[in-house]
Amino acid sequence: MTSALELQAVAGERVWRGPHMEAQSSAWTYPLDAQHIAELDAAIAAIESRDIDVIEIRREQFSLPRLGAVLQAIERDLQQGRGFALLRGIPVQRYSVRQAAIAYFGIGAHLGEAVSQNARGHALGHVYNLGFDPTLPTARGYQSGNKLNFHTDPTDLVGLLCLRKAKSGGTSSIVSAGAVFNQMLAQRPDLVQVLTQTIYRDRRGEVPLGREPWYRLPVFNFRDGRLLTNYVRSTIEKAQRFDQVPRLSAIQREAFELIEAITSDPAMYMNMTFEPGDIQLLNNHYILHSRTSYEDFPEPERRRHLLRLWLASEQGPPLPDPYFEFMDKTAAGRPNGYLMSGVQLTAPLDPEDGGPGASTQRRAAS
Repeated sequence: MTSALELQAVAGERVWRGPHMEAQSSAWTYPLDAQHIAELDAAIAAIESRDIDVIEIRREQFSLPRLGAVLQAIERDLQQGRGFALLRGIPVQRYSVRQAAIAYFGIGAHLGEAVSQNARGHALGHVYNLGFDPTLPTARGYQSGNKLNFHTDPTDLVGLLCLRKAKSGGTSSIVSAGAVFNQMLAQRPDLVQVLTQTIYRDRRGEVPLGREPWYRLPVFNFRDGRLLTNYVRSTIEKAQRFDQVPRLSAIQREAFELIEAITSDPAMYMNMTFEPGDIQLLNNHYILHSRTSYEDFPEPERRRHLLRLWLASEQGPPLPDPYFEFMDKTAAGRPNGYLMSGVQLTAPLDPEDGGPGASTQRRAAS
């Protein structure tokens, strides 16, 4: 636990306000040119000609001489800079779903190692409305069209590739966790202190062997003087279904209400509207993200569809020990997502795929 006397405002490029950052969109948007796209087409063709499964794609197999330099600049933005970037112009309209997945997985391989996003070992996720009720204890919000409140994902980097937009809605919003921390510290340092203490979270039924169905992790964490933020209100509330978990106190709930009021302030966050072919990339330790609810087209083939990657990055910051109560480590010592013992990593191409048995894109868990 961090004492109140040690809590100080944080500074740096990753501390920003939404309206100011939104006005500087050219600084964080990376449009692809014809040469970049030609490189991408050639890299996809090389994977297809060798019949390499999506899950097996590695950086060295996906040559991007010019685009690779752009991805290096994006990596600097994610790790040392503002904490986010937008890569624009992947020609998804002329790609098959498999070709889009190859392009996306290959780009991701230049930034980190794809890790499991659920207990079924899906390393390629589909943000797609399957009509699931997000209020159920085991539900995941990305499988509905409901609004998602500001939160972080349990990995170093998260990427979203837009294949299709919704009929209306589905706007993404992001906010600087450092700016939120500073604002909260200025208003209520006592509540900031509450969020540096242990908070119980629900694993939502995705429980590794030998672990409890809940885990413990503060919202505000510090390592080597650096602020690292992890917040998912729904998993905190759902953990209350377990009798063994301490009841949430009034002051904890007050702290949650304040952090949500600050993240939802238009003076703090910025909106990003996805177009087909856009890839949004976020550092989960420094950025919280949300999404408005959306209305889909009635035809399944026109529904909003994003591909998602969770990436473990060797360039990521050192993490406090509580992070690894939830997740184990990759071979490089980074968070490995939801990978369960004996489960194979998969890259399903169908958003309605119910499990790894329906996909041939596999990599064995270590």
